[in-house]
Amino acid sequence: MATNQKLTAKQRSERVKAAQERERLEKERREAAERTKRIFTIVVCVILVLALGIPTVALSFLSM
Repeated sequence: MATNQKLTAKQRSERVKAAQERERLEKERREAAERTKRIFTIVVCVILVLALGIPTVALSFLSM
């Protein structure tokens, strides 16, 4: 048997479908990672604003 066999139309369509499914899953994975990174960045920014803002407001009230 030759190693370069001709693919039937059914086998070819199955390979194309499998490749499309892999691409779709990879795209979804990348989008989820990007969304997680964006949420993490926003949470860190909010924590920093609170960590810097609360002591400033407290000191201004204490100095009155």
